[in-house]
Amino acid sequence: MQPLRKWQSDCLTQAKVHFSNHSDFFVQATPASGKTRLAAEIAQWLLEEGHIDFVICFAPTREVVAGIERTFTAVLNQRFGDTLASVGAAYTYQSMEYQSPDFWTLFTAYRTLTIFDEMHHCAGHDPLLSNTWGQQIIQRIQNAATYTLALSGTPWRSDKLPIALARYTDPEGQLICDYRYDLQTAIQDGVCRSPRITLIDNPQIQLVEENENTASVRAFSSFKQLLGESPISYEDLLRHDDILNAVLDVGIDRLSEVRKTVPNAGGLVVATDIEHAHQIAELLKAKNEGYMVVTSQTPRAHQLIDQYRHNSTRWIVAVSMISEGTDIQRLCVCTYLSRIRTELHYRQVLGRILRKIGAADNEAWLYVIAEPLLRKYSQRIADDLPEDQATLQTKKLNERLEKARLDHANGCSDSITATNDSHSPIEDADESEQLSIEPPLLTLSFSQYYRQYLLSLI
Repeated sequence: MQPLRKWQSDCLTQAKVHFSNHSDFFVQATPASGKTRLAAEIAQWLLEEGHIDFVICFAPTREVVAGIERTFTAVLNQRFGDTLASVGAAYTYQSMEYQSPDFWTLFTAYRTLTIFDEMHHCAGHDPLLSNTWGQQIIQRIQNAATYTLALSGTPWRSDKLPIALARYTDPEGQLICDYRYDLQTAIQDGVCRSPRITLIDNPQIQLVEENENTASVRAFSSFKQLLGESPISYEDLLRHDDILNAVLDVGIDRLSEVRKTVPNAGGLVVATDIEHAHQIAELLKAKNEGYMVVTSQTPRAHQLIDQYRHNSTRWIVAVSMISEGTDIQRLCVCTYLSRIRTELHYRQVLGRILRKIGAADNEAWLYVIAEPLLRKYSQRIADDLPEDQATLQTKKLNERLEKARLDHANGCSDSITATNDSHSPIEDADESEQLSIEPPLLTLSFSQYYRQYLLSLI
C-alpha cells in the first residue's frame, strides 16, 4: 500500500480525537483526493482499538461499492464484502429499502462504524423532510450505529434540504464539516490534477425558420444568444452532428497530445441518453477512434468498465455509469455532453478526471458547450482557486478564425447547413409541404470554426 497522503494522515489524527467524545464525523474532501482510503484507515484504527465489531458502508452506485470493497480488503487485510466471516460489507443506498429485519439488528446487537459515501445524497433531519435514503438513516441508523463517518466531495443539495446526520450553523445554515480538504489545496499538494475547462462556442450561427410560405434567417453570435433568443434548446445542440464533431475533435486532439507522455491516457464522453451515446459512438467510429459504450442497458457494464480501467482503449462513452466515486485513474480528458445542468453533477464529472497517475501528470481537460449555466459553474471553479489566478481566455480553434474572416470578405460561404432534408431550406421547398409544417421547420447553420474559451489556471 502507498503511504498515506498528508491530508489523510492529518484527518485520521483528527478523527481519533473526535471519536473520543463524539459519534459522528463529517469529512468534505475534493473528488479524487482519496476519501475511500481515509475511511478504510479510520475503520482499521477503530477495529484495532477494539471500539467496533463491524464496518457497514453505503454508497450511491454498484461501481463505487466495488471500489470500497477493493480498498477495504487491501487496507484491513481481511475479508470485506457480503460474504461469510467478513469484517464488514458495502451496499448501495438503494438496497436499504430491501434489507431484511435481521440486517438492521446488526446496528443494535453489535458495535458498528457506519460509513456513508457521498452523503449529500441523503437528505433530511426528520422523517417528514427527508428523501427515502435519509429516512432510512434517521429511523434505523442514527441512534443505533456506534460511530458514523460521512464523506462528501460536493456537500450540497439542489433542493436545499439538509443532509442527514450533518450539523449546520445557526442562524446562517452553513454546513459544519469536521475536516475539509478543498481542490485548491489538493492541487497545491500534488494530490489532484489541475483542471483546464474549455467552453466551445460559435460566433457565426444562422437559424432559418420556415412557416407556411415564409422563411426568415436570423444570425446569432454565440450559443448563449441562440438559446436565449430562439426556440432552439440546449438538448438540440447536444444532438447536432456539427457541434458534436467540433467538441469531439478538440477532445481527440487533446487526448492524442496527452498520450505522447501518458500512453494509456483515456477520455470520457458523458452522453445524455442511450440513443445519444450511440450517436456519439458512430462519430468516434468515423474518426477511427477506439471506444467503448456503457449504459444501463449494456450487458456486463460493470465488467466492461473494469476492463477499460486496465486496458488502453482511447474513449469510454457513458450514460450515468461513470459518475461520482468511480475510480479510473487514466481518465484525464472529458467531453461533457450531458443534458444535466446542475452544479453538483458538473463537479462530480470533473472529479472523474482529477485523479493523478504520477508526479508529472498535472492536468485534466474538460470540454463543454458554452451554455450559460455551464459557463457559470466553470467560473465558480475558477473562483475556488484564487491563488491560481484563474482567468478566462479566448483562443482560436485550428487557426480557422482568420481564414473564415478572409473567406467572408471575399464573398465565400463558409457555413455548414444542418438539415434532415436534402434540398435547400428556402428555394427548393415545395409550397404545399410548407403549408403543412407546424410548428416552423428550423434549420441551423454554423460557421466552420469554433471558438474555445479556456478556463486556464496559471
